[in-house]
Amino acid sequence: MDAIASLKNYRQAPRKVRLVADLVRGKRAEHALALLSMLPKRASDPMAKLIKSAIANAQNLNEGSAAADLVISKIEVNGGIVFKRSMPRARGRASAIKKKTSLITLTLTSMPHKAPKAKKVAAAKN
Repeated sequence: MDAIASLKNYRQAPRKVRLVADLVRGKRAEHALALLSMLPKRASDPMAKLIKSAIANAQNLNEGSAAADLVISKIEVNGGIVFKRSMPRARGRASAIKKKTSLITLTLTSMPHKAPKAKKVAAAKN
């Protein structure tokens, strides 16, 4: 079962948030949290909070799922609403300022358990 968490209207440009999202995509949830705790990017704290929320959602859906078994299977960073402001310029003009926001959607999937492979026994050469 997939657990989904989303963060809407996060006040940072999607281009900057995608750098952090690309770092954790495909990693185990615990490993991603460890990476984000040491990352010097502003988006790392909200991303870690989002991963913790998705872990809690997964544990509510599947009562036996552990955080060690969860993998970030899908993470999307899309543009949210854009706040339009203006800044006064010379000669009574105004220039536009676009304050961008991000919409982050994260999906966790439980990792299938792999059965240990049987060791191949080499045939003895005569």
